[in-house]
Amino acid sequence: MCRPGTAVTVSATNFCPPNYNLPNDNGGWCNPPRPHFDMSQPAWLNIGIYQAGIIPVVYQQVKCWRDGGLRFTITGFNYFQLVLVTNMAGSGSIKSMSVKGTNTGWIAMSRNWGANWQSLAGLVGQCLSFAITSSGGQYIVFQDVIPAWWQFGQTYSTWQQFDY
Repeated sequence: MCRPGTAVTVSATNFCPPNYNLPNDNGGWCNPPRPHFDMSQPAWLNIGIYQAGIIPVVYQQVKCWRDGGLRFTITGFNYFQLVLVTNMAGSGSIKSMSVKGTNTGWIAMSRNWGANWQSLAGLVGQCLSFAITSSGGQYIVFQDVIPAWWQFGQTYSTWQQFDY
């Protein structure tokens, strides 16, 4: 069922939250606590035989490189900000995240789902900064990365990036 001596590097973007047994984005099912990867067919065919279905794999996290800086997409409504962080290099995942408005101090955010982080603060009309600690231990402050005139549904890019 496996192609001996082969490997593939993928960006894991699909997070199946614990205690859920729901269809995922690819039409499959989340079956925690068994870790798994839902892979595209071209990536899958590098390491496995298509008819094999689910196969056991050995995997490790590796440093990834990205062009450009992090991107922040803000959705939500009024006093609920949901921030999707994309294009993250280095360790590729966020350990903790905080937000600071023009008129606030730092407010800890909580993971909502996958790379989505949430805040229940009233931040509309304020310039926003983010402080992120990666799972690799690097800490970066993205100072005033979102202008005060931001709107829900918009994405903002930075020049800053993680390197480990």
